Amino acid sequence: MKTLAHFFTSSVGRKFLMAGSGGLLFLFVVGHLLGNLQIFLPPENINAYAKYLQTHPALLWPVRLALLALLGIHVWAAATLTRENRAARPVGYWGRPAPYGATLSSRTMMVSGLALGAFVIYHLLHYTVVVEGISGAQVSLRALKAQHDVYAMMVAGFSVWYVSLFYILGVGALCMHLGHGLGAMFQSLGWKNATYGPCLDRAARVVALLIFLGYASIPVAVLCGHGQNYLQQVVQRVGAASVPAPSK
Repeated sequence: MKTLAHFFTSSVGRKFLMAGSGGLLFLFVVGHLLGNLQIFLPPENINAYAKYLQTHPALLWPVRLALLALLGIHVWAAATLTRENRAARPVGYWGRPAPYGATLSSRTMMVSGLALGAFVIYHLLHYTVVVEGISGAQVSLRALKAQHDVYAMMVAGFSVWYVSLFYILGVGALCMHLGHGLGAMFQSLGWKNATYGPCLDRAARVVALLIFLGYASIPVAVLCGHGQNYLQQVVQRVGAASVPAPSK
């Protein structure tokens, strides 16, 4: 018990927890992206995928609870380590030359983390809880969700230009966070040295960029007209509402 308590109170233990939880959350980000990219396939693909998840709560809810626990551990470890670092170095870096090797991503990890948190909350309210008042869409996302038509929900939601812009900014914050966080994860786990450490850092930035391009491609495609004909057909069939044209 003392060993476990020491693990949670020591900086090394919390760095390990932050790295491990961050790595698992990264795997979720990749899996979620692969699921979302099915919007470029025929609608029945992503709708069947979403319906399977919704009709198997024994699979869905343990994953959601595990993600919530991982997020809590990650935020707690990051906050406590940051507080201790600031206490040990009361004079911050802002207004002074950046330390050697520091990047914008590394010096704004807390800021990008907070921005990411706000984005995740909005994203959940938008597509999971489906709070109609924040969607900006003229189509009822709740009516489309009742039809298990996630394809139409995504097209309707991203047809609103400011929703798409906020989404792109949100995944930008995510990928800025990942660009440094993945390299730091290998460092905390002891898998990084002076020989191949720079290669891991570059690979982390490339992976973060690819993830950003993957997520951002979805709202951009919708704003360019992807899926609008299908959405019009769905609305005519279920009578959800009129469909807004993609905002310019």
